[in-house]
Amino acid sequence: MQPSNQLPNSFCIVRLSAIGDVCHVVAVVQAIQKSYPSATITWVIGRVEYALLGDLPGIEFIVFDKAKGLRAYYDVKKKLGTRPAFDVLLQMQTSMRANLLGGLLSAKRKIGFPVGLGKELHNLVVREHANASDAFHVLDVFKEFAYAIGVPAFDATWSIPISSRDQLTASALVHGEPGYVLLAPSASHSERIWMPERYAAVADYCHARGLRVAVTGSAAPREMDLANLICDLADGTLINIAGQTSLKELLALCRHARLVIGPDSGTLHMAITQQTPVVGLYAHSNPRRTGPYQGLRSVADAYTDILASRGQEDQQQLWGYRLKGQALMREIQLETVTSLINEALNKTYEARPFS
Repeated sequence: MQPSNQLPNSFCIVRLSAIGDVCHVVAVVQAIQKSYPSATITWVIGRVEYALLGDLPGIEFIVFDKAKGLRAYYDVKKKLGTRPAFDVLLQMQTSMRANLLGGLLSAKRKIGFPVGLGKELHNLVVREHANASDAFHVLDVFKEFAYAIGVPAFDATWSIPISSRDQLTASALVHGEPGYVLLAPSASHSERIWMPERYAAVADYCHARGLRVAVTGSAAPREMDLANLICDLADGTLINIAGQTSLKELLALCRHARLVIGPDSGTLHMAITQQTPVVGLYAHSNPRRTGPYQGLRSVADAYTDILASRGQEDQQQLWGYRLKGQALMREIQLETVTSLINEALNKTYEARPFS
């Protein structure tokens, strides 16, 4: 609780990355805005992530460009200038880089993760901790930061702007028609990528259901190569848009898709912010922690099965416990994924036209 009767007037959020995590933070920040409509909110964020969220209303963004090394810290301090200390700093990332940054910023209160979840000097930077509740999903843990400053319990909602220009560009990529299936096969680590031939089989399955399929990815050569391979392996014609979208355009594509399919990646969580159904493919990270929010039933979960086969079920209760191995994604069977696709497609659907 606030230590005095004075309500906080200024908040600073430290969450630099990654795309999925900053999408979770948006729900928390917008809940704070509703509870403290007169307060100023400053968010220190990564350069890539800023491209997606930099136009959120009512938030001052300060970009931390990690490519600049030590200069990035100086740039943040320079941007802040001589302004007074923030009333509250929410240290919502535990990486060494983020913790060092949080340590440099001035705030009357510095609130961090629940005791036991901090790492890399996190507990030395913060003076208070969010409540150690039964929360397990990352977003539910993030909610505890809001509760620590008096925000009442809330359901996660998102309002992320998409410009008319981004809508128009996205529309052109899929020939102006919403309701396609969007494959987002890439992940930040190659071991989390499902087999291309199974993605191709999924595309063919969706084609047989009368749906168009688009394949997305960044302009990174390995992601474009993966998209090209999936398109080559599929019997039908896919819309290959890898390397052709900004993050905002990708968000628009997520919004107007009927279904988004992929591993634990930013694209999957972007789709959740747009209330678009997803099918998640998980083998390395616990979907209870990093899966589509409130969408565990739409996950092809090999993670739990692999732990059970190793007699390591107790590890599932460890927050952040990950499995490693290049072959783990092979445990996700095509039939499991097509069954989840069927469940998603059998639900009532209303196309959202591009605007």
